Amino acid sequence: MNDDAIRLRSVSRRYGAGDSAVTALDDVSLAFPRGTFTAVMGPSGSGKSTLLQCAAGLDRPTSGSVALGGTELTGLSERRLTLLRRERVGFVFQAFNLLPSLTAEQNVALPLRLAGRRPPGGRVREVLAQVGLGDRARHRPAELSGGQQQRVALARALITRPEVLFGDEPTGALDSRTGREVLTLLRGMVDREGQTVVMVTHDPVAASYADRVLFLVDGRVETELTGADAGAIAARMTRLEAAPC
Repeated sequence: MNDDAIRLRSVSRRYGAGDSAVTALDDVSLAFPRGTFTAVMGPSGSGKSTLLQCAAGLDRPTSGSVALGGTELTGLSERRLTLLRRERVGFVFQAFNLLPSLTAEQNVALPLRLAGRRPPGGRVREVLAQVGLGDRARHRPAELSGGQQQRVALARALITRPEVLFGDEPTGALDSRTGREVLTLLRGMVDREGQTVVMVTHDPVAASYADRVLFLVDGRVETELTGADAGAIAARMTRLEAAPC
């Protein structure tokens, strides 16, 4: 089996045409090994979210290719791409995106229900217990704290046992203590269960939970750090933001 959960080869993403065209990603080649935690950082407009969206199959590159495991995404129809995302990819965003009228367990089961599948017996309670909310299954979002709501969103992303879990600023709406709890949870999933996590963040403390940190500038991978602490990550970001264009 290929040891890379995701591989990007010479991926570029341009928006618009002619003189007004904007290049969000510029010939990026990257691999995300299975069972690793990668953080993606960079100045505003550096291409972080575009990288995540192309890697996750939410957006199509203008050129180049993206593979999830052994599946090449670039040539898939919209229907097949939707099915692949539903079955093999998980998403957690800054906004929790929970349905307020549903309980925690109903929110977690929703991706399977929308796919016309009945959640396997005990699976919903299993993932809620995995994120520390086994006793909150029947609570609605309004009865949960922000951190608990993000844990429900995390359980919802994990219900299909995704090959890759993508996070776009997943702790951005949380206070520092609650954010650390969610990051510790993500770190534990990588270490104990071999989950692959790719997370966009602006926070050096959040990035320090990752195995490596990729720094994007103007749509290219400028550099990366491995096993760095928050101080070293912040210092690198400061230098990138201060560099002349």
